[in-house]
Amino acid sequence: MKWDHAIKDYKHYLKIERGLSENSIINYTLDIQRLLKFLEHQDIVTTPLSIEKEILQQFIFEIAKLVNPRSQSRIISGLKSFFNYLVFEDYRESNPMELIESPKIGRKLPDTLSVEEIDLIIAQIDLGKPEGERNRAIIETLYGCGLRVSELITLKKSSLFFDEGYISVTGKGDKQRFVPIGETTQKYINIYTSEIRNHIDIKKGHEDTLFLNRRGRQLTRAMIFTIIKRLVEKAGIHKQVSPHTFRHSFATHLLENGADLRAIQLMLGHESITTTEIYMHIDRSHLSEVIHSFHPRR
Repeated sequence: MKWDHAIKDYKHYLKIERGLSENSIINYTLDIQRLLKFLEHQDIVTTPLSIEKEILQQFIFEIAKLVNPRSQSRIISGLKSFFNYLVFEDYRESNPMELIESPKIGRKLPDTLSVEEIDLIIAQIDLGKPEGERNRAIIETLYGCGLRVSELITLKKSSLFFDEGYISVTGKGDKQRFVPIGETTQKYINIYTSEIRNHIDIKKGHEDTLFLNRRGRQLTRAMIFTIIKRLVEKAGIHKQVSPHTFRHSFATHLLENGADLRAIQLMLGHESITTTEIYMHIDRSHLSEVIHSFHPRR
């Protein structure tokens, strides 16, 4: 079996059997492509069925010089998944990555913004420009609903159920979930759709896409990052702020105000509660304040 054949079958497995999104499939296959470049550079001739643990250890050793432990761990995990697939399909008898350990990494706590910082960022938006109302609606939706950037740019008009107070979101693995949407976020989306979006020459295939660029097409992930970066710089906030920061802030502020962790998990679309539990670490200072204020032995 050649590498290209194995990768093609593996991508099909990830899409059909595991139901992963296109972005996830690309990331998984990039790990294998990185291995192939190493083999080519080292003039090592081998196949997915014959490659041995020693060669893979050499690859990991070289990778460790180029990437941080977190990225290294992700690459190891991706390759283990690939070879597990080959074992599962009876192409190989064993996984050569099985005994290769990932580096120890600490759990990185996500950056968050205060409510005042979010208001300051929104205040930098020039509402005199057509894209101003759109950008305000984008940030209000990111923070008000806790969406991933991929979920935001693919959000549909037909997925807005304002009378019921929910929106339908397509998350990782094309899984659907309903997320509550507050009146403030609804208001700014309605302003954008009625005053700006309705006057755009919308291109074919984008009629149901909520957030559009000036050419009437779906916004890209890169454009959302650029919009936020410029506003953060104007606001004078010295933090690493990305679209995901608003999602982290959404979850943290809910937890600080007494929301149930299970409810937050459902709204964020986390497969496992352990992913959501990272916000318990962020909330330690708040919990300390609660003890100090209310415990009889404070």
